Amino acid sequence: MSSKLNSFSALGGLVYSTDQGKLCPECEQPITQCKCNNDVVPQGDGIVRIRSENKGRGGKTVTTVAGVLLKESELKELAKALKKRCGVGGSLKDGVIEIQGDQVDLLLQELQQRGFTCKKSGG
Repeated sequence: MSSKLNSFSALGGLVYSTDQGKLCPECEQPITQCKCNNDVVPQGDGIVRIRSENKGRGGKTVTTVAGVLLKESELKELAKALKKRCGVGGSLKDGVIEIQGDQVDLLLQELQQRGFTCKKSGG
């Protein structure tokens, strides 16, 4: 007599989850907790794109900085310095720096002073 799997508990635990975000292909840990991938510099064209967004954020405006070719640790330091320069909060998600408010012109000027090639993106 064979028993059928009639419930999720019979499957033996978690089947699929998106709560961890992207996983490192080498150690299968979330990218934010991965120890083997922190020294990798992301690939790109070398142009930092700065844009203002409010879609999907409850009407709140957020300035995003994408395309910065730095290691994870250096990117965290840059995000902290940019938040301090603007005097607002923000976060770092999947290699994109998010700064609260419409700070496009200030961030463009600050990043150009730091030697990055920048341009405004979007509308």
